[in-house]
Amino acid sequence: MAAPDSGIPEEVLEHARCVAVVPHLLKGGFVFGAENGRGVATCRTKSGWIAPAFFSITGGSWGLQIGIEGVDLVMIIQGDKGMAHLIASGFQLGADAFAATGPVGRHASADTDWKLNTEVLTYSRAQGAFAGLTLTGASIRRDNDSARAIYEPGVSTRSILRGQVVVPKVADPLLSAVRDAKAQGVASN
Repeated sequence: MAAPDSGIPEEVLEHARCVAVVPHLLKGGFVFGAENGRGVATCRTKSGWIAPAFFSITGGSWGLQIGIEGVDLVMIIQGDKGMAHLIASGFQLGADAFAATGPVGRHASADTDWKLNTEVLTYSRAQGAFAGLTLTGASIRRDNDSARAIYEPGVSTRSILRGQVVVPKVADPLLSAVRDAKAQGVASN
């Protein structure tokens, strides 16, 4: 949000149903490739942003690719269909949910395709050298180890993302960052 010419537009966050963040997705490949990372997602309800759910993202690929890189990834999940995939606690980008690179810059209202046709918008900041960056075919699953560390046993991703779980204090910095993202974008313009 702080990069006004290449950040996530305010309009995209205003329409977001859920925001998922993977702070360090590791991608590497030489003809055959792999990617792996852990992240956290929060969804918006009528009462605001709710307790975070934890997930892992893994995938493989093949083709003209070489290199290794670390990627900071933000996925904006739009609408009820995208949220349903996230709640299902296991889906594949490209097969179950359509993902596309989101619009960047100060405003996104000129391009309506992101509002109508895409369930997941992806934004990334990469370090390293890699050709062929794509998340198509990546599998997103519940991260049970992280969920057990924060919540009581038996708490489901469905109950977390529907706002039925009390927000733990440890989640306050994440939720504050999501709530303040628009204000940060306005301040940097």
